[in-house]
Amino acid sequence: MHQSIQQTDFDALMEQVHKIGKEVIAVNADDVDKQARFPKESIEAIKSLKLMSAYVPASMGGMGLSVGQVAKVCEALGHYCGSTAMIYAMHKIQVACLTHHYHDSPYLIDYISKLVNEQRLIASATTEIGIGGDLRSSICAVEVDGDSFTLTKKAPVISYALDADDILVTARRQADSAASDQVQVMFHKGQFELEPISGWDTLGFRGTCSSGFVISGKGSIGQIFPENFGEILSESMHPFAHIVWASLWSGIAADAVNKARKFIRNQAKKNINAPPISAIRLGEVDSVLQNMRNNIAVAEQEYSDMLTAGDKNAFSNFGFGIRINNLKTSSAQLIVDIVGKAMLICGIASYRNDSPMSLSRHIRDAYGAALMVNNDRIMLHNSTLLLMHREEH
Repeated sequence: MHQSIQQTDFDALMEQVHKIGKEVIAVNADDVDKQARFPKESIEAIKSLKLMSAYVPASMGGMGLSVGQVAKVCEALGHYCGSTAMIYAMHKIQVACLTHHYHDSPYLIDYISKLVNEQRLIASATTEIGIGGDLRSSICAVEVDGDSFTLTKKAPVISYALDADDILVTARRQADSAASDQVQVMFHKGQFELEPISGWDTLGFRGTCSSGFVISGKGSIGQIFPENFGEILSESMHPFAHIVWASLWSGIAADAVNKARKFIRNQAKKNINAPPISAIRLGEVDSVLQNMRNNIAVAEQEYSDMLTAGDKNAFSNFGFGIRINNLKTSSAQLIVDIVGKAMLICGIASYRNDSPMSLSRHIRDAYGAALMVNNDRIMLHNSTLLLMHREEH
């Protein structure tokens, strides 16, 4: 579906990503974490590289990055600030929904052009109070009146809602629709109001500012996606999310391993005749990180091949759904394992908040991975799919 940019151009782009990572994102990461504030400086730096529209096809004015290349950007950002990387990943999930499912809608085509030109930040309101995290069920409904619609939704979480330019919201198609007959609609800043219903004082990923809100607004019917949400979820939101999330988690994990490597090097300099015993653990944790990265690469390649083939039926395949779910659950476990092992290597220095070897933010972010779309919910869903899925040989 997407034509990737030249590898040399992408390599140059990644150099720029790491440059803003070191000079802007990492510099503000601790304050973002301490204050639980939106990483404004970091997102502005990302916008300066035109990365908000990087997944938009070149034919529509974007860079035309592939899924794998977007994942690499998310991984790189994860090295410097988990919250910034998560915000970018969540934004990119919405961009994927747009670019895969605009279906010649004049309104959405025009919006994609604005996304490229203005580098807009898109948030998402999918979960709803009263449905227990089930994305395929909505209580709220779109109320159409002539050429416009109104919508009110009680969302337990809308990440970075107060700083988003646009929010994609899921709802029932109309008041008498079934809970699973859903559409996705786009609200622009100025069209919606946000009434806070919960705050965001959390252990990790504090800068995502994922508070709860009642969102209510009015828009034109062109802002309703032409394709039903079930297809958007299975073809784009679900697989893309798990790939970019796992990628940014691998970036956090890789930074923890880098700190562990630096710690051992410093220890080895003190006694060049005998490597520290913790060097064994470094070999172990690097192997786990490689495993995590390999899992992501396999999933990304399968998904990219499916997008290229353009076979919509392939996305309803139980085997693919199970595998992409396994990527999320295993990555969420591996990041905790990797950061924990890195902490053992670095010892008390990693436990201190005032140490250059501190892994406090890393471990707190790591434990959030299994809780966003809870691993237990995913495993229960997988067990149901496995019972219906034919045996593989």
